[in-house]
Amino acid sequence: MRSTLDRSCCHFRLAAVCGLLAVLVGFAPRAAAQEFSDYSGGELYQRFCASCHGAQGEGNGPVAAMLNVAVPDLTLLARRHRGGFPTEQVRRIVDGRDVPAAHGARRMPVWGYEFAEAAVSDPEAGAERAGKLIDRLIEFLRSIQVRTSP
Repeated sequence: MRSTLDRSCCHFRLAAVCGLLAVLVGFAPRAAAQEFSDYSGGELYQRFCASCHGAQGEGNGPVAAMLNVAVPDLTLLARRHRGGFPTEQVRRIVDGRDVPAAHGARRMPVWGYEFAEAAVSDPEAGAERAGKLIDRLIEFLRSIQVRTSP
């Protein structure tokens, strides 16, 4: 049975994670919408993904330790799919259409929605813009895959 101190620590940790995610999700994309429209895939990754997935994509970002689920190592996506990079699966996870079953409830921000929010006055333009940003992010993720020996 957990002690009161253990429960308090868990509640504090959960509150800290929720607060940090609220800041990252609630303010970052909308406040800087025009600011990141010309970002490369690597810059998008560093801005929106590295806090959880780590600077190199290995699942060891500064927020990862505060989460109750393991943050995936994104450098191993192709290896886990027998050498083929799962482009459509990654796209569906990033844009919010898929939630991996093993993850339970979605913990990752829905970047497709957040990227599209920048153009709320024109939903078509927002969707197109979100698609382009996600394409850049996917190409970056493809570029950081651990190479398997031939």
